[in-house]
Formats: sequence, C-alpha cells, structure tokens
Amino acid sequence: VLDIIEAGLDSIDTRKIIKSSISINGTSLNIRDKTFDISEIDNIYVIGFGKPSCMAVSVIDEILGSHIQSGIAIGLAPVSCENIQTFGGTHPHPSIQNVEVSEKIMELSKKVTDKDLVLVVVSGGGSALLCWPMKECEQANRLYKEFLQTGGDIKELNTVRKHISSLKGGGLVKELYPAQVIGLIFSDIPGNTYDYIASGPTYKDATTIYDAQAILDKYHLTGYELNETPTDDRYFERVTNIPLVSNIEAEEAMKQKAESLGLKAKILSYELYDEPEQIAKKFLSAIESNCVILAGGEPRSIITTEGGTGGRCQRLGLVMLPLLKETDVFAAVASDGLDNSTAAGVIEDGDTLKKVKSKNLNLKEYKDKWDSMGMYTKLGNELLETGPTHANVSDLMIMYRK
Repeated sequence: VLDIIEAGLDSIDTRKIIKSSISINGTSLNIRDKTFDISEIDNIYVIGFGKPSCMAVSVIDEILGSHIQSGIAIGLAPVSCENIQTFGGTHPHPSIQNVEVSEKIMELSKKVTDKDLVLVVVSGGGSALLCWPMKECEQANRLYKEFLQTGGDIKELNTVRKHISSLKGGGLVKELYPAQVIGLIFSDIPGNTYDYIASGPTYKDATTIYDAQAILDKYHLTGYELNETPTDDRYFERVTNIPLVSNIEAEEAMKQKAESLGLKAKILSYELYDEPEQIAKKFLSAIESNCVILAGGEPRSIITTEGGTGGRCQRLGLVMLPLLKETDVFAAVASDGLDNSTAAGVIEDGDTLKKVKSKNLNLKEYKDKWDSMGMYTKLGNELLETGPTHANVSDLMIMYRK
C-alpha cells in the first residue's frame, strides 16, 4: 500500500510536472501542446500563489532563466530563485503577511503592457495565500471559520471568496490587462472545475454577487460585503489557461502500480466529496479479495467542537477503522503532505483496532472530540509522514483486501 501511495505522489511531483510541460526553443515557448511566439514580447513576468507555487516558479526560473524580467510567488515557504522573489505565507487562514505579498503582485501588475507576457501559477491554497485588499483578509478569516461549521462544499466557499476579493474570480486578469496571460493550473478541486482553483483569479467568473449572497443565506451567514467580479470579455481575450496536473494523474499512477504488483485495481472516483461515513460505505461495497480500491477527493465534515487535532484523512481513518476486516488495509493521505497537521494522513489495518482496545482507548470519544490525531499518536506507526510535498491535488484514498 505504501508503494502504491509513493507511485501516486511521484506522479504529481511539481518539479517533474513543470520540467515535462515547459520548454523554450529560440523564440518558441512550448507549454504542453501549445506554442507561444515570444519574438515580439518585451518582458516575461512570473506570478505564483498556492501550496506548490514556490517550487513551480523555481523550476520555471531554471528553464526560462534570463528570459524572465522578474516575478513574485507566495506559497507555504520561500524557495531559492534567481529571477523570481518567493515568499512564505499563512494557510488556511490569510494574514497581513499574505496581504503584503499580494500587494507586491498588484504593484507588478501595474508595470505590464500589451507587449508583455505573464505566466501565472494557480494552485490549491491560493484562495488563502492570494489575498487583497486587507478587507478581504478580515472577511476571509471569519468566512473560513464559520464555513467549517456548515458542511458546505469547496465550490460554495470559493464562490463567496470570489466576491469578497479584488483579485479572485478573474480580478487578477483585469489587473494584468492588457498583457498576455498564461495560467498554469495545478488542480486540487474534485471534478477539475478549474475556475474554482484558488477561487479562479485567471478565469472569467460564471457566478454573480447574487449567487454568493444565496450561499450566505443558505447557511445563515451574515455581515459580509460582496462585490461583483469582472464581466467585460476584453480582459480575457489574451488569457490562456493550461491545466497541468490533477488527482487523475495520481489515481492512474496508483492503479498502474497496483496492477504491476499483481492486484486487481479499481478507481472508485476522482471526486469523492462525501462525508466520511458515506465514503466508507462506498469503499466497502466495492472491495473484493486481492483487490485495491482507489479514490481521490476531499472528505466533508461539519466540525461540531473546537480543540481537536488532525485533518480530513485522519477523520476518515477513524470512521473506517471499526469496519476493517483482518485482511484489510486502508490509507488516506493529503497530497500536500499536511493533513491539517504535521502528518500527511493515516494507514491502518485489521490489527489497528486491536491496538486501540489493548490501550483502552475510546474510539467514539476521540471521534466526538474531533481528535483523530490525538488517538493515532498513541497507537505508534499509523500516522503517515511525508513532510510538505510541494504538490496539491486533493486527498488520495486506498483500500486493499488481501
């Protein structure tokens, strides 16, 4: 199971993705199956935001070198670059630090002309890391905390985020107009609805202020100041968005690895966004002997109490644990390596529940306290630790029955 997970993580390695996707040959900039003529481009700028963005721009910097005039990226931690400034910001809660770096991006956007090209790395985590103006930061912090208690999904959350921001929902493209813009998309949202990734700074927004208000009303959230996102088509005429990676690559790589080990392998879904109990039922109904079931997505939960530890993957582990047979293994891992904690996720098998009982741990009590990491820490070797992976394509889930 660990070998299969490794194959999935290797397939979404940000450095490898950029190196295989971008090249330059004379005056031709090649990105996947598209070629851009840069012979009449005055300057190339690079902007990045999201968890993998600093790693991504550092590789772009290696490939394009002196072709880059300058650039700014904000991720979880800075990375050494020759021509691009990188900064660490806060996630999932935006902060003044994020606003200050986002202001630098705003200042860069004021320099660009119609003779310039801007490469924009758009990735998961960007909704918190790209944050401007300060009023957005203040509203976004409250929105994130309140939304955790509603059970609303990421698309609903990001719809509201678009309408409390000056840069999301196509706002960044408006600021960069009339430059040519290429969005390099690292997808972390189930279903690959790319305009919701980082709340869509390089996409024309299909939602309106009324959609955002309807979501707030649905969950009885009040006190937010909303604004409309850019609607003029001219801002988007010179924009090309190119998806580079999603959890599809990870799930397919895991499936191939499982089959190479002589196992039957099935992908349950690329976009599981159910509550953990529903996800557990789907895995158990699909599993069979000598088989691996795979899925990507993000388990959904309504947080009912404060003070717990762990993230979605560990929560799903707690739900799956009492349902496992002696011959079962289950694992869930956050592809960014950070399951709302220092752990990436959890791996457990038929013996794990025996350990829970032998240590007199009350599984229901830990579930009720939302303290999944608190329990797994006491067990020994169930927590998966990768460190930050500099990637982000949602969560990866796997069940194996011997």
